[in-house]
Amino acid sequence: MTDSPILISHLLSGVPDPEGPVDIVEALRDERLAWAHLDGTHPKAQQWIRKELDYLDPQAVEALLDVDTRPRMSVVGDGLLVIQRAINFNAGENPEDMVSLRMYLDMQRILTISRKRVRAIEWMDERLRKGGGPTDPGTFLARITEDIVANIGAFQSELDECAERLEDQVYGGRGDHMRRDVLDLRLQVIAARRYLVPHRDALLRVSQAASPVIDEVTRREIEEEAQKMTRIAEDMEELRDQAQVLREELSSQLSDRVNRNTFVLSVVTAIFLPLGFLTGLFGVNLGGMPGLNSDTAFTYLVASCALLVLAQLAVMGVFHVLNKRRKR
Repeated sequence: MTDSPILISHLLSGVPDPEGPVDIVEALRDERLAWAHLDGTHPKAQQWIRKELDYLDPQAVEALLDVDTRPRMSVVGDGLLVIQRAINFNAGENPEDMVSLRMYLDMQRILTISRKRVRAIEWMDERLRKGGGPTDPGTFLARITEDIVANIGAFQSELDECAERLEDQVYGGRGDHMRRDVLDLRLQVIAARRYLVPHRDALLRVSQAASPVIDEVTRREIEEEAQKMTRIAEDMEELRDQAQVLREELSSQLSDRVNRNTFVLSVVTAIFLPLGFLTGLFGVNLGGMPGLNSDTAFTYLVASCALLVLAQLAVMGVFHVLNKRRKR
């Protein structure tokens, strides 16, 4: 781990900036538009912000350093404090455990902080290194937001495809081992959905903010991303209901299977109960039992049992036919 919490830094001048500015602290203080991205887990991150960026509003500093955040937007002086949630693409982690990205933007500086890698930040770094990045804070915010919303939309589409596959298997009668998959889908939707509505509301507030950072072009772009987040949130709501329906269908299929097995067991029990009674009765070792000295007594007993089984099956068949007619 390096001594500096700064992971990425650039001047937003419109020219390639492969190495970033050497004097990032001075660039953040003067009139040049500079961007610095910090590692929120670095032990010196809080000290660095309070020392080097002491000109920032205390509310903005506190929000940037907060560990537990939810999507929101606040106007802080001449700047904007925007907190968004991005899909978690870090290895070994669940994408629905969305990463918090904290941003402070004004006309001279942009500061972003995250505690984990954010793909949208890496894409922005790549653009600026090649000279194709934004040159004003509003465009920077719009590009970051577009990337974040696009990743959330792609994740929602993957969940939608997974739900369709599970639906085909469950309603196709192949859902015996799908209970865990349906549960995982439902948990993923619930985990991701808790940030989507606040995220949408935060973007709507950004689009309505009275700040020099938000020009008319940026306003329209952020409004469009807010509408996309609204659609994603609605689709996630539908996915949650779909997963619940699939779970209920699996439970219904399991209940039907148990009922069928119980019915079969009941029929077998009903058939063999009188047979067991007869064999037990004629199996007692007492004097006076009929047929003890007859060579054909066993044959008669077996024939009687067979006739009894046939009679039981005939009675069950009659009741089955009557029930069918009654249901009609």
